[in-house]
Amino acid sequence: MEEDHLRNSDKKSTSLNVGFFYLRLLGNDLNKLLCLRSDRVYTIGRNPKHCKIVIDSPAISRRHCQILLSQSDCKLRLIDGSFESPRCDPSRIGSKCKVSRVSSNGVFVNGRRLPRGVVAELNVGDLILLCVKKKYGFVVEKIVFSKVNQNVLSDTTVSLRSESLLGQLRSIVSSHDPVSYLRTLRHVDSTIRSADSEKPLNKDVADKDEISNPSSNREPDLGCRSDGKTFFLNRLTCIDHGVPDQSMGVTLPQLLHPVVTLTQIFIATFTCDVSWFLDYCEIPNQLPITIACHNKERCWSASQDSRTAVPFSSYPNLLLVYPRFPDEIAFGKDRKKHGVACHHPKLIILHRRDTMRVVITSANLVSRQWDHITNTVWWQDFPSRKIANYSSLFGPTEEDKVDFGAHLAGFIASLINDIPSQAHWIDLLAKYDFGEATCHLIASVPGVYAQNPSYLKSNYSLCAKQVLNMNSHPGNYLGCVHTSVVGLSHRFGASVDSNGGQFKMLATILGRCRENSSGTVEVILKRNMHIPADANAVSVIIKDKVGNSDGDSILLGFLPKEIAKWVSPLSDSALLSFSAFIYPKETLEAAYAGANTRVQLLLYLSKGPNFDRMTELIHEGLLLASLCSLLALLKRSFGLWRLQEVLSQHKWPESLETEFIYGSSSVGTSVSPDFLAAFSTAAGKKSYNYSDSQESDPEWGRWRAEHELRKPSIKFLFPTIDRVRSGVCGGLLSRYLLCLSEKTWQRLRPMGLFHDAIPYPSHRIGYPMHVKVACRRFQSRADGNSFGWIYCGSHNFSPAAWGQTLHPSPSPLGPKLHICNYELGIVFLYPEHSSSGEARINIDNVKLPFVTPAPKYKPEDRPATPQAMREVFAEAQSLVANLMEEMNGVSEVDDDEDEQIIEVSEEGDEERIYAEMLLGQVFSSHD
Repeated sequence: MEEDHLRNSDKKSTSLNVGFFYLRLLGNDLNKLLCLRSDRVYTIGRNPKHCKIVIDSPAISRRHCQILLSQSDCKLRLIDGSFESPRCDPSRIGSKCKVSRVSSNGVFVNGRRLPRGVVAELNVGDLILLCVKKKYGFVVEKIVFSKVNQNVLSDTTVSLRSESLLGQLRSIVSSHDPVSYLRTLRHVDSTIRSADSEKPLNKDVADKDEISNPSSNREPDLGCRSDGKTFFLNRLTCIDHGVPDQSMGVTLPQLLHPVVTLTQIFIATFTCDVSWFLDYCEIPNQLPITIACHNKERCWSASQDSRTAVPFSSYPNLLLVYPRFPDEIAFGKDRKKHGVACHHPKLIILHRRDTMRVVITSANLVSRQWDHITNTVWWQDFPSRKIANYSSLFGPTEEDKVDFGAHLAGFIASLINDIPSQAHWIDLLAKYDFGEATCHLIASVPGVYAQNPSYLKSNYSLCAKQVLNMNSHPGNYLGCVHTSVVGLSHRFGASVDSNGGQFKMLATILGRCRENSSGTVEVILKRNMHIPADANAVSVIIKDKVGNSDGDSILLGFLPKEIAKWVSPLSDSALLSFSAFIYPKETLEAAYAGANTRVQLLLYLSKGPNFDRMTELIHEGLLLASLCSLLALLKRSFGLWRLQEVLSQHKWPESLETEFIYGSSSVGTSVSPDFLAAFSTAAGKKSYNYSDSQESDPEWGRWRAEHELRKPSIKFLFPTIDRVRSGVCGGLLSRYLLCLSEKTWQRLRPMGLFHDAIPYPSHRIGYPMHVKVACRRFQSRADGNSFGWIYCGSHNFSPAAWGQTLHPSPSPLGPKLHICNYELGIVFLYPEHSSSGEARINIDNVKLPFVTPAPKYKPEDRPATPQAMREVFAEAQSLVANLMEEMNGVSEVDDDEDEQIIEVSEEGDEERIYAEMLLGQVFSSHD
């Protein structure tokens, strides 16, 4: 056999390079990653008797081609057909070789057919097609070497560094403008790490005849540490082999190390390769894992069964969850049409007995983004509490510096809502202390949101299966849920109120009610436990002469079924108390119109008599699932409004600003001067032409669209097409990574927003970035120190991610924010004046993943839009362009189309039927 001769030659060598190379098979269902050893001639073809790599297709010859990685000179070689002598010495193969036969359909390397007898030298990123029509072939994903001398492994940093430098040289040569490419190197740190700073690869080089698994041949991961005060970058496997710091990077297995101590894992991601994750991180079969991910059909389904999946029988505790998108974000006139949105966060929670590690990154759960594309990674470890604190799920407690824990609980609850088996994550979060979190959480959850209402004093409270006539206390207030009253139009419609008597009574009672400062009046919530249609039903009643039990009252309708199902058990158990308020004018108009119009209801919750017994009662019945549903709907600030809430904690002096930048892999098609102004306003930007004495007026000095048109506030970092084309893989890695439509580019081009995104540090040049990082920097005139804030996470620069401000017809709740996507990120604050006793941190100590100041686009520059990339591939690699359409890469695109936003203001069919059933059974029971 061919391998026998190679083993013998291995034994004679006292010092050699033992290597591995990774091939990604392409075509139909062949999408597999293979790890192969050096100095073994691998035959690829359809005959399993003679081929180690079998592609079972008539388009493939019996012995189509052969490939080997030479130990002597560390080169990967390929030949069409097979060598004339099976015992030829691979180390002596030159540019020409005798072959016994060639394939029928040929071998194409990067679009060019390999001539008979010519040996091709392959590099990382090369595309090889064995049949152009059927698109069978493979991509070289990675080549790794370790030097072996007397059975002892040593470091080969020089080889790895030379591979990186050769990649950069190839990028320069293939660049459309090599001189411009070289000029960009002036902006980056050219220091190369010394060989002494590298750790040995310590690879397992045991002799294996079969194709090995990639995960079994990687270096052991020794774990990683972080105080949470900065973010890191992921380690690029082709160039980064050192201890984890911000520039060298961290791997996914390092974040999970040691895996054996993990008790459960929660992951939120857009795209995911579950098989790769389980194998790469060596996950035990019985470890409980929950992965919330995107599915363009299941995320819109109202059926609970269709929103979960157990993909592997060998991993019985692994559950896929598809978070649901609400009706409120539907687009177009047809409400049945699915909206445009995506589940886009990248969150990992690693639970151990004594600690909980929270990881927020920009990388999806796929090998390509962790190994070959630059992404940000932040994590912090949080200790367990001696006693669970459920108050921390609603907001920061006295000992908490930030509200990190409450926002994390609310975000996770929104992903697992209506999946009772996963509600235990909410209970778990109450048992860990997030009070020392070093940053602020910024989440986006799909929906249409009004401003958070302030606390309102109430007189009636639903608690312990009864209505209590008692005054609420601000100290017990936990939050508010914005919901509606269902059935009001059916209650006062012509069929049941033909003479208008009930409507007149409603108008009389509402006329006597005194509105509070928010323009609302209090209503009474009452449990209806004996209605067959729903044992959780809760009536909404308005009463004359508030506080007087002898006054007249009238039934308005009911809480929606999805709200009543958690209000009832939480109030019946006396864990929480509920009070409610409505807008009288809106209510009267809906009753008069008789249409299926939603009537807004503000549902306030407070601590109930048994709140302190939460730990012992929460596991009874459906209380934990009810708590999860409540937290998912609890009013919090999201998107732009959350960013503004966090940044407004400090005053950012406009005149001291030196830079305001945002780099991301996607720009939404709805980006406009209005959105730019809204984002800048949320970031604390004002028109500093106005004097400080007039800042008491909230509208005074507001940054507006006209300011953006006159002087754009943000420098947007996005790679030029020349930078993508000169990448180490010729732009292939960026194919499904970047999104900026040609139409959007042409619309924004006159504003001069765009700057080139040059990776930093310099050894990352040539590798694409998938980061989403924003930074606003100021410089003090007093001491010259820099301060400001930095964002990193999953938010691309789009209204779909951050939210679009709506200004509807006059509404008591004011403007609304329309958010399409699930997103998650963090903000670091570096104020000019730190709190007493705390060391002040200079924002310049945090290294951004791109070069700053970024060079502005020249007139001839063009961003890497899909159209520009198609043109590049059409010029140089037309075959590659066709093939990549069928590869496994999934677009990281915010599908943020310019469509009219339609708010859902009517009751749904389910709500209408529910209300009619309850009304019929309520009045029949009174007869």
